[in-house]
Amino acid sequence: METNRPGTLAVAVAPGMPIFEVAIPYQVFYEPPIGVDPDTWYDFQLCGPREAHHATLRDPFVALTAHDYDDLVRADTVIVPSTPSVREDPPADLVEAVRAAYERGARIASLCTGAFVLAAAGLLDGRRMTTHWRHIEALRTRHPHLDIDPGVLYIDDGRILTSAGTMAGMDLCIHLIRKDLGSQAANAAARYLVVSPHRAGGQAQYVQSPVPARPSDSGLAATLEWALANLERPLTVSDLAAYANLGDRTLARRFHAELGATPLQWLLTQRLIRARELLELTELPVDVVADRCGLGTAANLRTHFNREVGISPSEYRRAHRPTRHEVITESHSLAAELN
Repeated sequence: METNRPGTLAVAVAPGMPIFEVAIPYQVFYEPPIGVDPDTWYDFQLCGPREAHHATLRDPFVALTAHDYDDLVRADTVIVPSTPSVREDPPADLVEAVRAAYERGARIASLCTGAFVLAAAGLLDGRRMTTHWRHIEALRTRHPHLDIDPGVLYIDDGRILTSAGTMAGMDLCIHLIRKDLGSQAANAAARYLVVSPHRAGGQAQYVQSPVPARPSDSGLAATLEWALANLERPLTVSDLAAYANLGDRTLARRFHAELGATPLQWLLTQRLIRARELLELTELPVDVVADRCGLGTAANLRTHFNREVGISPSEYRRAHRPTRHEVITESHSLAAELN
């Protein structure tokens, strides 16, 4: 396969950036992996603030840079790692340089919360994008008009690419190699880095499962506790209403007011939380997991799991399987909890 040299790739650094997010593109792009012709590889540049020639990252790390933001503006591809802080405005000189690079024709990619820099530069307006699930609300607060997809690992929108948190940045970097130099080069890089060339699913599988809502001062508290203890049963709204000694409509109004969801939405969320626990901490077959969490059949579990988490239950188990010792210990603990 014939490929053109992809040109200059600049990684931006700024004071306060987390070291790992800077290190990912450095490790991926600094030099070609074994088996890839150096003459086809990127012209890599690490670019710091103008005239500083260094940037103090999160203590105690300092990045020495032979290039500055003027070089970044002239690059063909610009990678922006995580912003120093999601609670403060991104560095104005970095925002200015990224905007200028884009206007000059560069391709811009953000890793994790680097999306805050792109948003401040106005480069995400009208585009579907993503960032780390934990910081989506902070980004929405600053830029409420953005079209944020919380479930994917990365999004390629042509000249603008965004990724979810931390290791999703690695996925995006491997994707860039595949796009620029082909699958053989991307696979070589992935083998060298000992990572998957392509991960199934999105970041929905990594979002921290919410703690089952049990508001102690709620009139629904006893009903919620009862439902959680009986998740394996085919519970209906009428079952919940009868236990709460309420009418169906009154129960629905209470759920919406106190939990922001319908009774069936809340039940499904709790069933999927239970399914995740069983998939992670036991070796039960998928059909037994489906039965234990009240979803009935393996096919029903797969349907809901694929829609809400983005991968199948089996793929989730493979990705999140602990060690055998942890499985035995935690399954005993979980079994005691469920009995």
